[in-house]
Amino acid sequence: MHLYASVFMVFGGLIVFSSKRKHLLLMLLSLEFVVISMYMSIFLYLSYMNYEYFFSMIFLSMSVCEGALGLSILVMMIRTYGNDYILTFSSLW
Repeated sequence: MHLYASVFMVFGGLIVFSSKRKHLLLMLLSLEFVVISMYMSIFLYLSYMNYEYFFSMIFLSMSVCEGALGLSILVMMIRTYGNDYILTFSSLW
């Protein structure tokens, strides 16, 4: 039952990620929600199978690095362009 809830949370986060593609901050928050729900599903799977939790710690440290990188990109965009709208700056076009 908990595994279905975590899969539902992953798909909910992906739907929010695809629908809020104009704001970088909302995209980062939905990505963090997806990562936390994936961490929950990995933790539940490892606890059901009576495995060690070492892989979950590696996954958690990589997700922290991903979050720090996303926040640094957000700060750089706000300092350079003044807002977090993705479509306003022309480096992607």
